[in-house]
Amino acid sequence: MKTNLYVGVAAIALSAGMAHAGGHVELTPGEGDFTWDSFTAFADANDFAGETVTIAGPWLAEEADNFTNMAHLFEAATGASVSYVGSDGFEQQILIDVEAGSAPNIGVFPQPGLAASLASRGLLTPLPAGTDAWIADNYAAGSSWVDLGSYANADGATETYGFFFNVNVKSLVWYIPENFEDAGYDVPETMEELLALSDQIVVDGGTPWCIGLGSGPATGWPATDWVEDIMLRTASLETYDGWTTNEVAFDDPAVINAIETFGKFARNDAWVAGGAGAVATTDFRESPKGMFDSPPQCYMHRQASFIPSFFPEGTELGEDADFFYFPSFEAEDLGNPVLGGGTLMAITSASDATNAFMEFMKLPVAHEAMMAQGGFLTPYSAVNTATYADDTLRGQGDILLNATSFRFDGSDLMPVAVGGGSFWTGMVDFTGGKDAAEVAADIQASWDAIK
Repeated sequence: MKTNLYVGVAAIALSAGMAHAGGHVELTPGEGDFTWDSFTAFADANDFAGETVTIAGPWLAEEADNFTNMAHLFEAATGASVSYVGSDGFEQQILIDVEAGSAPNIGVFPQPGLAASLASRGLLTPLPAGTDAWIADNYAAGSSWVDLGSYANADGATETYGFFFNVNVKSLVWYIPENFEDAGYDVPETMEELLALSDQIVVDGGTPWCIGLGSGPATGWPATDWVEDIMLRTASLETYDGWTTNEVAFDDPAVINAIETFGKFARNDAWVAGGAGAVATTDFRESPKGMFDSPPQCYMHRQASFIPSFFPEGTELGEDADFFYFPSFEAEDLGNPVLGGGTLMAITSASDATNAFMEFMKLPVAHEAMMAQGGFLTPYSAVNTATYADDTLRGQGDILLNATSFRFDGSDLMPVAVGGGSFWTGMVDFTGGKDAAEVAADIQASWDAIK
């Protein structure tokens, strides 16, 4: 071990997330809830003094600071330097850099599509040998993460290029605990129970759901998340994966069934605040606020982990508002799938120090250092979840750890003309009363038109 290791690490104070505003998370080897044993062994085995690992990605501001803080641990352990540059135009810049031969050592990709494209052109280097097996063994739903990070190389052979680091969860239902308690409702654990609860709320004189698809020129996108989540609960993973590439047609019965199942929620006047006619015109940012009215305009809102940003000011998560997992159908026996997104690291310019950094990403403390700062979730099963910055993140992390499969937001994997175009408008047409099969056929026709 380098003699200055403990001095270097003891000086690292990670800037805390919102839950620790004004404070710091001190990282001193052997102290706190962090996992230090593997870090010490890593430091003993690696010395890259004088070398630099360059990293580029989409993280800016607080996210960039958090990542840089975590990278100080790698610097302290190895003597290497880490240089991170963030850009809101990362996806355009990384293309320019790799084609010019001036790429950073590591690119942080917001989704798999661009990484897969670069791999197919021979512009990425596979992760160190054995990383795929490590991910399969150490990430919850590990095979899902291997699949999401494995792409065809220039010769058509599949290799593992992507290491997911920081993910988000979309399979969430938000609710007000006090409203549930006052009405005597329990959090449902299966989709059958969720549907029964929705019916019971109507019987009791309430409205179960607030749903809004409005988003300016992007109106309709919230419905795509609904359909994707339902697809994972009513069809096989193979069907879902084929759907995102159009190997399974958009007007396949499995897709139509998912759209119609969404309709059980969104096209039911008794189930949605304002009636079905208000779904497409209600702004998605405004729609959850009905839960906070007295009496409540609705009891539940299905949306991703970002939605508390639009809750009333002063809302305390875990007390004033909370969430539960959007459950799976018990009768379908498809496990506990999770829909979400995330960033993946891929090697865009190889070096020994770069390989060492990717190995460092396998240490629990690399994840725990991010968890403690907030705004970070991981499916790594060996982390100490006590290091999460707050209970909300810990609860979402538990959903990831209990997942039997994980799939990326399907619309993001489709061509923009479909996933960010006809799919959105088709969902608006569907909530307006158009037949699901007709909507699906229209979307398929738009896909055919760009082939």
